[in-house]
Amino acid sequence: MWKQQIEDFCKSLGLDTIGFIRCRRFVELIDFYEKRNEKNLQNEFEEKDIEKRINPNLTMESGKTIISIAFPYYHDEENIENGFSIYTKRMDYHKVVKSYLAKVCEYIESLGGKAEGFVDSNALPERYIAYLAGIGFIGKNNMLITKKYGSYVFLGEIITDLEMELEDERSYQEIPKHIECGDCKRCYHECPSKSINQNKINPNICLSYLTQKKELSDQEISLLKGNVFGCDYCQLKCPYNEEIETNVLDDFKTLCYMNEDMKIFASMDNKFFKDKISNTSCGWRGKNVIKRNAILRINNENQDITELRGDSPYINDYIERLLNKHDRKE
Repeated sequence: MWKQQIEDFCKSLGLDTIGFIRCRRFVELIDFYEKRNEKNLQNEFEEKDIEKRINPNLTMESGKTIISIAFPYYHDEENIENGFSIYTKRMDYHKVVKSYLAKVCEYIESLGGKAEGFVDSNALPERYIAYLAGIGFIGKNNMLITKKYGSYVFLGEIITDLEMELEDERSYQEIPKHIECGDCKRCYHECPSKSINQNKINPNICLSYLTQKKELSDQEISLLKGNVFGCDYCQLKCPYNEEIETNVLDDFKTLCYMNEDMKIFASMDNKFFKDKISNTSCGWRGKNVIKRNAILRINNENQDITELRGDSPYINDYIERLLNKHDRKE
């Protein structure tokens, strides 16, 4: 009864891709996380404590059910390729998804339950939870892919103390088989840094991750292909993204100013950042990382970057490194 009521309420908000699983320890992931630690595949954005990653009851002790919800964000207005990933060209998904989850949590509380919503705000494996809940499957590109919206979705979770009758979960062992992908290897061929390939996944050389790092080595700079924030290479050629439903949630309409010329971002001041970028999904990383990446793109296009020097030692250092590298080539 609760399950159907919650599904119906979500659909009234425009959310039609919802799943439920039992709130439990994901013990089957322990070996996976331990091996990632051994291979030094963890990065600074990840929780180091494995127990926090597998045990949702550390977040809500009384939790009985986890609800996974997909939020489609793709709008088919004109998208100018300028180095910003598609997901970044709209309002900050953390704030938008959180506002939706708050409404669902309030509804659950009206049913007599307790509920707490999360979007990138805890250490739980949200893609795995979505997979178990039947939201979609995990593709060879390691992304959660839904039937209706492809991989162009944000994910949010709600933990509640309402206990529901649920279907059997999908199997963890099925993920590496990539049954839904079949023989397709487009994402392997498209990935510029080979972060994803037939043998293993190395998220620490994913271009999306590199664009978010505060410090880049010369080798990492050479891997970037004009990316300013995020990366869409594997998504753009995925067959599951060819025929999808778009323009679903008005909250995720494309912000026209995110298609601007790159020099605007490379020379932006605090006011431009605060008024424009800070409210997007890449704003959390701060002004200078985005400015740096815009300068790297301009340099990659063999345009003059000397005029982009300013009062930031951080930015000036990257400009000097790029200029010195150019001088050495000559």
